[in-house]
Amino acid sequence: MAPTSTRWLAPGTGIGAHRHDDHQLVYAGRGVLAVTTSAGSWIAPATRAIWVPAGTVHSHQARGELELHLIGLPADTNPLGLDEPTVLTASPLLRELILALTRDAADDSPEHQRLRAVLCDQLRVAPQQPLHVPTPTTPHLKALCEILHADPADNRTLAALGRQVGASDRTLSRLFKADLGMTFPQWRTQLRLAHAVALLAQDTPVTVVAHRCGWSSASAFIDVFRRAFGHTPGRASGRGTNG
Repeated sequence: MAPTSTRWLAPGTGIGAHRHDDHQLVYAGRGVLAVTTSAGSWIAPATRAIWVPAGTVHSHQARGELELHLIGLPADTNPLGLDEPTVLTASPLLRELILALTRDAADDSPEHQRLRAVLCDQLRVAPQQPLHVPTPTTPHLKALCEILHADPADNRTLAALGRQVGASDRTLSRLFKADLGMTFPQWRTQLRLAHAVALLAQDTPVTVVAHRCGWSSASAFIDVFRRAFGHTPGRASGRGTNG
C-alpha cells in the first residue's frame, strides 16, 4: 500500500526536496501549502489539494501552521492522467475522504480500499485550478521575477521593469508567453495571490494584504481572490475551512 500520513509543520518550515515512487495527493487541513519544483510553485489553501505525480522532485513549505495530509497512490494508478503537479478543488466529499484515509493510515481493510476507490473517482471529476507561479529560465525574466517576488506591490509597467533588467517590454512579453506560458499580467496576478494566501494564513487583515500585494483597494483584491478561489479572503485564514 502506498504511504499515507498526517504531519504538522510550524509556520515557515517545510520538507526539503525529495521524490516518491508513488503519486501523492497533498492536502492542507489547516494553513496554506506551497509545493515547489524546478518549474515553479503551486499554492493550496484548505479548499484545495495538490496532485504530485510519481517521480517529481518537490518540496513542501508551510504558510501558517500547517496540518499536512499525504496520500500515496501506486504509480500505475493515475486517475487524473497528469504528469505535472496540479491544484485541484477539494469538494466537501473529497476533503472528508482525505481526512478519513489519513486518520487511519495503517488500515488496509476492504472498507479502506473502497474509500480509496471513491477517492480516485472524486479525483477524476475534481476541477483543476491554475494556481501555479511558474519559475522562469531566461536571465531577463529571472531578474524581473526576482524584483516582483521581493515586492509584489511593485506596480511598475512591464516597460519600466524592462528598463531595470535591460530588455524591452516587447521582448519580455514574448518571453513570458514562450517561457512561462502566460502573459505578464497573468503571472503577476498569480504571484500576488500566492503572497496573499501566505499573509492570510498568518491572520493578516484583508486590507493590509491588499496593500502589500499591490491591489488598489480591498474590494479589488476581494474580487480577484473570489474568482480564483471560489470564496472571500476572509475565509482563508490559517484555521482552514473544516473547523
